[in-house]
Order: sequence, then structure tokens, then C-alpha cells
Amino acid sequence: MAKTRIAFHASTAPAAQDALAALTRAYGQSLAEDAEVVVALGGDGFMLQTLHDTEELGLPVYGMNCGTVGFLMNAFDLEGLPERLALAEETLINPLEMRATTAEGEVVRALAINEVSLLRAGPQAAKLAIYVDGKLRLEELVCDGALLCTPAGSTAYNYSAHGPILPIGSDVLALTAVAAFRPRRWRGALLPKTAVVRLDVLNPEKRPVMADADSRSVQNVVSVEIRSEPRVQHRILFDPGHGLEERLIVEQFA
Repeated sequence: MAKTRIAFHASTAPAAQDALAALTRAYGQSLAEDAEVVVALGGDGFMLQTLHDTEELGLPVYGMNCGTVGFLMNAFDLEGLPERLALAEETLINPLEMRATTAEGEVVRALAINEVSLLRAGPQAAKLAIYVDGKLRLEELVCDGALLCTPAGSTAYNYSAHGPILPIGSDVLALTAVAAFRPRRWRGALLPKTAVVRLDVLNPEKRPVMADADSRSVQNVVSVEIRSEPRVQHRILFDPGHGLEERLIVEQFA
């Protein structure tokens, strides 16, 4: 049965606003609280924002690309949207939870669907110590930064930093260095989804570091703990044959 109660959310980009006007004329507009599905109009960044904004509603989100890359999006088409929604395949994603402690002692928590990253915030390279499940695994990583990503985020910043692409169905997280200087040949690690990763900033006064969880930034961090959050599930809809699993395979042969 086609889903007919649709809540359209659009970015401020002109193309997305034009799409919003056309789609609401064709299919109406429901409040998110009354809808069966949310349709996000924009690019991948707006899709992440929509997933965060609607996570408490438990609704599936179907993205239509009005941006550039659109890895998390379906192709835009004004026609046949209810039929596409009825046939769409659902992918479930658990976000990461970041717990960042600042030099002032403030603790900031945030969820990230793609990745949590630590990046140098000054002219000198960052120095990080890496713990996995409470055990010191790397005493000193000298780098521009490091990130922990989900399978959904493995083709984003992680891939640009030469990290691995992870199959969506895998219970694995990727820990990847950004421009590692020492150990020069360290290429990161694949960790079980249940792992708790902590990155401590060494000499933060001289080598300041910021943390970022899906564009929520925290300055002057001294320690960041990251884990998968199984209590939160994001439901993403894709047209048949064009889900994240297929996109991850295609990306590796592009």
C-alpha cells in the first residue's frame, strides 16, 4: 500500500525549494507527527540533518537528491512518488555517540550518523593516544586528526582519508588517521561495533584539538569517547536496487 501521508523537509537551496513547492502541490504536506514517511529534499548534509531532527519520531526517511553527491539520496522525480515509497527498501543505521571532554571540564554529548572526527585546531600536528575498550592500543599518533566512522559514513570523510569502505550489514567501525605523520605507515583499524574508543589529546595547550560529530563541533577537547548507540535506529529508504549496499559496492569500482 502506498504511503500517502508525507512530511516534506527541504534545504534552503533554490533547487530544493522549487522541488518542495512542486511536490507539495502534487501530494500535499503533512506534519511530521501525523506522517507515515519523511521525504528530505537536498543533499547528503541535509539528509543527515533531517535524520537527526526526526529521530525521536521513528519515521522512515526517503531522500531525494537536490544537491551534488547525494550518496544517501534517491534520484529526484516529481512523478510516482507514492509508488516509489511503497516499493522502497529500508536500511537501519545506528549512530555513534560522542562524549567529548573539554579543557574547561565541560562534557558534550552528540550523536553522529557518519563519523566522529578529531582535528588539529592550530598550526602544529595533533598528538593522540588511542584506547580501545580501556586498553592503550597506540601510545602516540602524530597526525592532522583521526576519525571513527559507521558503515554509512565510510564513503564520506573516511574514504577521503584513505579509510576502508564498510559493507552496510557489517558490525564493524573504521578508525582512520587523517594525514598520519607517526607512525607513518599506520593505516587505521577495523573494530567491532561494540568497541568503545577513547582518544586522549596529548599536550592540548600547545597542540589544541577540536572534535566534530556530524558537523556539531566542540573546541579544545582533551578526551573523546566514542561508541555505537544501539538504542537509536535511523530508518533510511532507497529505491529497489539502489540501496546503500549496492552504492558501497559501486563506489569501490568507480
